[in-house]
Amino acid sequence: MKKLLVVVDMQNDFIDGALGTNEAVAIVPAVEKKIAEWDGDIVCTLDTHSDDYLATSEGKKLPVVHCVKDSDGWQINDRVCVAVKTSRKNVKVFTKGTFGSVELAEYIKEQDYDYIEFIGLCTDICVISNVLVTKAMVPEATIVVDAACCAGVTPDSHKNALTAMKSCQIDIANDLC
Repeated sequence: MKKLLVVVDMQNDFIDGALGTNEAVAIVPAVEKKIAEWDGDIVCTLDTHSDDYLATSEGKKLPVVHCVKDSDGWQINDRVCVAVKTSRKNVKVFTKGTFGSVELAEYIKEQDYDYIEFIGLCTDICVISNVLVTKAMVPEATIVVDAACCAGVTPDSHKNALTAMKSCQIDIANDLC
């Protein structure tokens, strides 16, 4: 079985920066452990904006500057970065200017993965977006979201996103709801 772990936007601004939450901080140890124990390929996504973020469509609806390329907030969390580096796996990184990455989904399809697991932030925005784009590209692959390694903007929006993904035939692991 060809397996892939997708680590979505585990960036400083989503953990303890501009858009950070206590729930995001709390999942970091579980994310580290998941990466360390993963037996397969790994990819990471980076939410990436420019200095004109507030003038973009997203910036007008979410007027909080975050993940500006090359800023500290754009960087992957140090603990997660160490976990990725010590995994000794080749890790591919996808920058994305919006919630979901078509490029990521196309890569997953081209690589012919049988099992794709998603972890990261935020469950209700970028995780669900990338999961559903991937599901559309590889409908026969097993797609799993590890709820214990994800956090939403709020606990309720996290739960709602998990429920929506279940409705779309995504398997949810470690769902404590």
